[in-house]
Amino acid sequence: MSDAMTSRQVSFGRLLRERRTAKKLSLRKFAELVGVSPTYLSQVEQDNVMPPTAERVKRMADLLGENSDEWIALAGRVPEDVPAIFQRRPTEMATLLREASGLTSDQLRQVTEQIRRLRAVAGG
Repeated sequence: MSDAMTSRQVSFGRLLRERRTAKKLSLRKFAELVGVSPTYLSQVEQDNVMPPTAERVKRMADLLGENSDEWIALAGRVPEDVPAIFQRRPTEMATLLREASGLTSDQLRQVTEQIRRLRAVAGG
């Protein structure tokens, strides 16, 4: 998924169906691989029910070769490790996110690289 795709407001269910069928995976087989019922998966693809948990969405993305963080966000979920990260330093993390919210994708990549360099220097 890309910035262009998300700007078109594609639904999680529609994207899931498109990617699953492009990989030539049957609904039944994909449901089995993910650990959900085919009926539930069909309902998700039709946007009749909420997407599954972040863990299952991650599994779906991984099986389809997609970016799991993007898919989790599209599903309206939060990656499972993020709440714990946020809770360790709530004030600093909230400030960081607010300050970063207006940056472009390229600027965010630059900030991420700077953070990696800082962690490497700190030995973390």
